[in-house]
Amino acid sequence: MAPLVSIIIPCHNAAPWLAATLESALGQTWPEKEIILVDDGSTDDSLAIARSYEPRGVCVHTQPNGGASAARNTGLRETHGEYIQFLDADDLLAPDKIALQMALAESSAPDVVLCGTWKRFRNTPGDAVEVPEPLCADMAPLPWVALKFAQHAMMHPAAWLVSRALADRAGLWDESLSLDDDGEYFTRIVLASQAVRCCRGAVSYYRSGLLGSLSRRRSRIAWDSAWRSLELSVGRLLHVEDSPQTRLACATAFQQFIYDAFPAAPGLCQRATRRVAELGGCDLPPPMGPKTRAFARVFGWRNVWRMKYWFHR
Repeated sequence: MAPLVSIIIPCHNAAPWLAATLESALGQTWPEKEIILVDDGSTDDSLAIARSYEPRGVCVHTQPNGGASAARNTGLRETHGEYIQFLDADDLLAPDKIALQMALAESSAPDVVLCGTWKRFRNTPGDAVEVPEPLCADMAPLPWVALKFAQHAMMHPAAWLVSRALADRAGLWDESLSLDDDGEYFTRIVLASQAVRCCRGAVSYYRSGLLGSLSRRRSRIAWDSAWRSLELSVGRLLHVEDSPQTRLACATAFQQFIYDAFPAAPGLCQRATRRVAELGGCDLPPPMGPKTRAFARVFGWRNVWRMKYWFHR
């Protein structure tokens, strides 16, 4: 019998997109699958929509609002599969996504973690755009994490397929985190793995541009979470290998945090500046286009960032 794959869907107020997400999970061509949806205290019609899919085999659990990581942990405790597919309630999977990755998994050790290509979209997969990502590659764990830090790259949760054995070794999601909880979790997964293998034909779709999405929130709580996620991830990388190469990658990640968080979180930016110096410094320039760069030459990047920050507020 083919291995069982558990699809875990955390859901909080995702009513406009949930049906499409559930259809993409049910439409997976991999025959052995279970779908676990955890409603995390939704106040819209999400739970009713999820319940309407129970006759088709979707297993629905409810809990008070505790955040996406808490919902994913509930899902992990309820699963029976040998492999785990995380799927946010507004994202989508191509029909053969899991099947293609499972074909690769069957020729790999259980402690190899599998990723795939992914595309950003706003409304339907038809408008999706694949942005080349350096992390979509076969790599050893240390170079993968170092590259993630050095290039400020990401891999959204649905792109992964993780064996249950590897998930158990890495541990549960950190429920104290909100922003970048997935970055911290999958850094842990990769460092606990033997290798990352990329299945380029296995496609997932990452919905972008939602005004209320967690990735767009920039409250003080969100910045604190992003800072703690980065500190935890850096600490784990340096624990495995503290070398000039890994220290430079970590310093670059902290410098990028400064560019992202300034001037919204000045205290955290000061701490990040100290961490860059402690790690030996880096020469990462501020990310900007030609027009912004011209203003920055005159006014300095910090003043340009302040103007942009107050304009957007």
